[in-house]
Amino acid sequence: MTAGPFGALREQLTDAAATFAGSADALAGILAGIVDDVDRALGERLEIFPVCHHSPASALAMVRRLRHKQPKVIYLELCEDLQPLLGELRNCRLPVAVQAFASELDGFPAEWGPLSVVAPVTEASAEYQAIAYALETPGVELVLVDRSTDHVFQWSPRGDAPAATDAPADTAPEAAGGGAGEEAELHGDAVGVEIGDLRPRFAELEAYLLHHGKVRHWSEWWDQYVERPLADADHDTYRQVMVLIGSLFRRLRPAGSDRTDRDEDRERYMWTRMREHLAASGADPADCLYVCGAFHAASRVEQFGLDSPAPDFAITPRTGTRWRYGLIPSSHSAIEAQFGLAPGSVSIAAANWTRAVGRSGLAPYRLDGQRGVKGGRGRRKATPPVAPSAGPVADRLTGFLAAPPALDGLDEAELRGWCVDIVRLARRNGYLASTADAIAVFETSILLAGLRNRARPTPYDFADAAVTCIEKDVVPGRRDVRRLCEILLGGDRIGQVGYDALPPLARDVLDRLQPLGLDLEKRTIQRALLDLHATPALAGCSDLLWMLRHLLPADAVRPIMGERRLGHRSIQESWDLALGRHQRALIELGYEGVTVEQVLEQRLRRSVRGPDATAAGALAAVEDAIRLLDSPRLVDELGARAVELLSTERTVDDAPDVLRRIRRLLAHHRATAPALPAWCEAFVTTGYAHYCTLLPTAFVEEETGVRQVGAMLGFLFSMESLALSLGCDRSQLELAVAQSHPESPAKVALLWAARHQLGLLPLAELRQRCADLLGNPLVVPAFPRYLSGFVHALEPVPGLAPFVVETMSTAFARLPDPVLLPWLPTLITTLREHGPELVPLLVREAARTFPGTLPELDAWVPPWSGPSAGPAPAARPGAPAGQVHGLLAAHPVAVDAVAGLLGCDGGWSEPVDAPAGSAAATLLLAHPDTVEAVSVLLG
Repeated sequence: MTAGPFGALREQLTDAAATFAGSADALAGILAGIVDDVDRALGERLEIFPVCHHSPASALAMVRRLRHKQPKVIYLELCEDLQPLLGELRNCRLPVAVQAFASELDGFPAEWGPLSVVAPVTEASAEYQAIAYALETPGVELVLVDRSTDHVFQWSPRGDAPAATDAPADTAPEAAGGGAGEEAELHGDAVGVEIGDLRPRFAELEAYLLHHGKVRHWSEWWDQYVERPLADADHDTYRQVMVLIGSLFRRLRPAGSDRTDRDEDRERYMWTRMREHLAASGADPADCLYVCGAFHAASRVEQFGLDSPAPDFAITPRTGTRWRYGLIPSSHSAIEAQFGLAPGSVSIAAANWTRAVGRSGLAPYRLDGQRGVKGGRGRRKATPPVAPSAGPVADRLTGFLAAPPALDGLDEAELRGWCVDIVRLARRNGYLASTADAIAVFETSILLAGLRNRARPTPYDFADAAVTCIEKDVVPGRRDVRRLCEILLGGDRIGQVGYDALPPLARDVLDRLQPLGLDLEKRTIQRALLDLHATPALAGCSDLLWMLRHLLPADAVRPIMGERRLGHRSIQESWDLALGRHQRALIELGYEGVTVEQVLEQRLRRSVRGPDATAAGALAAVEDAIRLLDSPRLVDELGARAVELLSTERTVDDAPDVLRRIRRLLAHHRATAPALPAWCEAFVTTGYAHYCTLLPTAFVEEETGVRQVGAMLGFLFSMESLALSLGCDRSQLELAVAQSHPESPAKVALLWAARHQLGLLPLAELRQRCADLLGNPLVVPAFPRYLSGFVHALEPVPGLAPFVVETMSTAFARLPDPVLLPWLPTLITTLREHGPELVPLLVREAARTFPGTLPELDAWVPPWSGPSAGPAPAARPGAPAGQVHGLLAAHPVAVDAVAGLLGCDGGWSEPVDAPAGSAAATLLLAHPDTVEAVSVLLG
């Protein structure tokens, strides 16, 4: 077949395939097929303009074509529902990303949420030039024809969550860590939509091209063999080459790929939308321009072309998901990281675009009032419009493919400037670089370019040479030499969304923080000082900052001084604010509501209604509602939900958190309200019955730790008086303890402590049991676990602190070193791991028990081994009361008052030893257990 303008090229490629492959079947079919695709695309009545995303060559060709053809309608491959946002680009500093966001899903799996789609826009891109031309030229209509963001997820496989990029799934990132830190995460986990992803989906082909092209990654290959040759090419040559590349990569894609089906559906979708628009508007196809990726320009779907007899593609309706739209800041690093480009490739492309514009004299299109650029469209060269040629398409591919690459001479001044600047930048970042290193980088760049068959060093050659000559074994600062080269050659440009393009919530935040007197749109960290006592008007700013602290990332709003807890507000606060750096998070916050208070209330409700909600989480939400919103209605709602969650929980994993939070909330309400809220009372009664029911099981289950059991007992004993006053029955707790039969030593010690608290196990018997444990050689190795249980028992029974100190001291005194030393590390690690917040109680008790000076230690007798350690006699007339009677004699008024309440008659006797018959002696002898307990407390 030799018909058409490309007949000779088709025949030449077929003969070459037969010569080199030995067969004219497979390879000849591919080579002839790509020529047919070029012929088909260029013969279409609607002019197709193929592009590659973020390509300076595509942007230059677009500017030239727009100035010559001046189309009336531009069809752009971009999600059709993003069109209303494009006018807001003039209020931003590029690069930015157009975003669609949905947090409440209807028709998609719940685990996919929240859904986010972004389409990055840079100045050095063909799509931006088309957008700027259409928006700034009167009478020009811009129509987005790609599938909606809702269809992006409708067409995603249901098995897993969508990938972070809309590029084919078999695209492997070129390098890890493209970009630095937070700049590379500006897009978050959003799905990226790009125009013209040109990269082979055949791994062997890509590896072959990289190897023989003597480059390290695909971005460098594309810059060397496509970008530079096409930068100054005419329109026909550019179109034919781009369609040729798109067809080649399309035909070499592995068969059976799910991505192929989705791409073909996209092409059917776009051609259907263009036909519908032409039929409705009556526009002349000769005045229209279809801008799409080169991959889609070589489409072979049946709906391709305006004259196709195939029926229109059936477009499914959108789901009920409510999408919100806005602009978020982007950066070169974020684009590279999301689309798997080499680090620095977008910055190098931007630098190439700037140089190409200056060299060619073209005036690129820009939106009027665009931030970060000088002037508007800046038409420096007026080019009269030229009507599109009606003649046959001429073959430009043959000459382009057969011609040798144009030799671009070495620009020594440019390379010398790079070498000097990189040495200066390296010295600023701690490298010991000198003029000799600049000379070495210069010569090495030329050497590398020669080894790679290049007439002049590219930025990639220069970066490799700089790393070779300057970077040593250790990077002295935060940036390595390759990162410094990226900064030098273009830098990681970071975009910003202007105030007028922000959602209402973000504008409201900036307006309410104006009294601080800071420019919060800057990307620098700014310090805000609030003296709420001297300037009460700043209280509103303080409230807003604490809410933002809860909603935004930790680094966006960080308190330096001051705190906000239940019942306490600081009168002076200091904040580090970086809202400009976290503009994306603030913008996405605006998708959830109109005000910060509304968003916070919605999130608190969502946190207690989710499938993984817990009683502890609900109590945390109650605290946040009290601290941040001060809404009694919301507090009651969240508290009632906490009661529901507690009653349905079947585990006690969160018992420590529940105990800590409910204690704090009860103390707050008792201090600020005349009576406890109804939900607090319900929580206490429900928790009392709930934990009594689960206590026997928790004691024997291996999955339940001693910390959780101790927290359960702490809830039951500390809330007992309140629960009993609200109608609970103490017999529930007694039965639960009686039915508990633990085997773990730590839980056995907890059970003993619980029985002691209930009065079922006297202290003397408990002391005897511990003495038996220490006297049993078989149990001594496990004694630290018993001690761990006693330490956790301080939560429900804090009065056991003296006994725990006594037990530990006795163990250290009685056990020999061969027995003590092996389990001492176990004791320390056990206490450190399971009871760090309870150890201070032991330390304070030990400080009260042991003497404070070394001389006193020699004559010191432990109180548990002295005369007062044993139980007091039932009746010993004339026996002195010792230290206890001395204490009582020192405070006679208190003793007389207690004696009167107890109905003890009699007066004081002389001397202080108090013989029998006095009021004090009568009181002491009548209550021997109290005397013993006070004696132990006093040591």
